[in-house]
Amino acid sequence: MARDTSPIVKQSRREGYALHPKAVKIMAKKAGIPGQHAHGRQGKQSLYATQLREKQKVRRTYGLLEKQFARLMTEADRASEHGVLPGELLLQFLERRMDNAVYRAGFATSRRAARQLVGHGHFMLNGRRVDIPSIRLKVGDVITIRPKSAKSGYFTEIDNVTNNSVQGPLSWLKSDAKKISIDITGLPKREEAEQDINEQLIVEYYSR
Repeated sequence: MARDTSPIVKQSRREGYALHPKAVKIMAKKAGIPGQHAHGRQGKQSLYATQLREKQKVRRTYGLLEKQFARLMTEADRASEHGVLPGELLLQFLERRMDNAVYRAGFATSRRAARQLVGHGHFMLNGRRVDIPSIRLKVGDVITIRPKSAKSGYFTEIDNVTNNSVQGPLSWLKSDAKKISIDITGLPKREEAEQDINEQLIVEYYSR
């Protein structure tokens, strides 16, 4: 399973955006592009550079590789004929990833942690064990904890995780911390995705 293993704090500084909770404090003390000659690369950005950085920010926020992200954008662009703008549809696809749902439900403190939990097979989707973080959820899907995993130390102390989660209630999923389950009840709304995103810049980047 391919994934980006570069330091998340370094990625965050490059994008000027906290991609992980632990990056917030570090960026408050040490902002700016990382690297020995970074100070020479901080002039006024071109439109292309702005579009590129927005694309990279969102791709890294959700933990996708370039080819994965490009394929998703192509799919969103083709499906946008049904009335939803391609940028909004892209964000909807990203939000509906299984690892993102686990994160949004408060069962992980970051998307990277959620990806690891799903990848290790700790969850079941509609009664079947899965280990693919990128599975796209649909209305009616039910995610439950694998019985064997429920006995692990992480999940027996899941209240500590959910209490430290910054996630709020969402219209498209319902989670139960006692049962460690998630019900997909609808589709994500644009305002429920990450707020500091300009998805139109991403659409323009791929439309060049």
